[in-house]
Amino acid sequence: MSIETPPPLQPNMAERAIDTATDVSRTITDVSAALQAAVDRLAEAIATARQPGKPLSTVSAITREAPLASLFVAFLFGVAIARRR
Repeated sequence: MSIETPPPLQPNMAERAIDTATDVSRTITDVSAALQAAVDRLAEAIATARQPGKPLSTVSAITREAPLASLFVAFLFGVAIARRR
């Protein structure tokens, strides 16, 4: 008497779709968590740079004092960067 085991059943299309959706959901969750961590680090870096005496604080003060001159400098900086490429 021999007992044969039946071959494993192949997953049907609905099961494969559910597996794929689960994988995509996990991937989106992982990417979302990584993006949130990056945004938090960036926000912290910006907050640190805006403290008095730091670079963003200085640039902000100069821009408030002379907005047209700051715009002109930013334009020249943009042109210089664009010409390098």
